[in-house]
Amino acid sequence: MLVVISPFGVWDWLIVGGSLLVLEALAPGVILLWLGLAALLVGGTLLYIDLTWQAQFIAFAVFFIAFAIFFVARNPPAMQLGATTDQPFLNRRAEALVGRSFTLEKPIVSGFGTVRIEDTVWRITGADISAGSRVKATRVDGTALHVELVRSSSDPVENSTQPLLQKLFPSQR
Repeated sequence: MLVVISPFGVWDWLIVGGSLLVLEALAPGVILLWLGLAALLVGGTLLYIDLTWQAQFIAFAVFFIAFAIFFVARNPPAMQLGATTDQPFLNRRAEALVGRSFTLEKPIVSGFGTVRIEDTVWRITGADISAGSRVKATRVDGTALHVELVRSSSDPVENSTQPLLQKLFPSQR
């Protein structure tokens, strides 16, 4: 194994560093960036200072740890646990719908149904409710929204018994 490691030179470090940076671009995760930069720095150091293979690997480890500490020290607030953001529902679309009201296009049967919200059809759960009723999302159950019937103040029993056109255009007597 020493025969393989001992001739590790400038070009080897530069090629390894460049390859790690390319891999970082293909599979982002930041760790390969630090490794690649550390390898490039060792390769650059070898241009001016001739180091033994042991010193090269120690320098690589020191540079890697230095880059990692530098990144963690300059960590953006969005990457910290519990940090506030201007987009709290990013990647949590279902939670953004809690509290909103929707009109059912299809009824909820046996506790399950679907509702179209903007460009997505969502699975919903709740009591059996007929189509055309207004429902309000109250919580998220996994990937499904739990909904409850919205009762209007003018019709305390249930506003889904009248067709929508009769609600919009009441008959004149």
